Amino acid sequence: MPSQETMKAAMQAYIDAFNSGDPAAVVALYAADATVEDPVGSPLKRGHAEIGAFYTHSIATGAKLSLDAPIRGSHGNCAAMAFSARIGPVTVRVIDIMTFDEAGKFTSMKAYFGPGDILQG
Repeated sequence: MPSQETMKAAMQAYIDAFNSGDPAAVVALYAADATVEDPVGSPLKRGHAEIGAFYTHSIATGAKLSLDAPIRGSHGNCAAMAFSARIGPVTVRVIDIMTFDEAGKFTSMKAYFGPGDILQG
């Protein structure tokens, strides 16, 4: 199981890579057979090709991510972060939960937000 420090560093790297506009760097944080469910309830994106297409599109929107609180570890192989995604005049408040493999790669990401978390202005 990866350490809390490893998990938190990977999640910070995710924020940094996304904000620098580098979908390949985001995808490199994921295990080859990982899944992304963003938002929870939407169809799963599975594997580097589907996850890469998702992040290429997401980054192209011009979205920028900023942490709302420190990244949280766990006593297991999961970590969570609360952040805001700013896309033009819209802010989406999100909680992402990632699970990790032994190498410290994401095996899954679930993004939790609903209609009440999408703010205009």
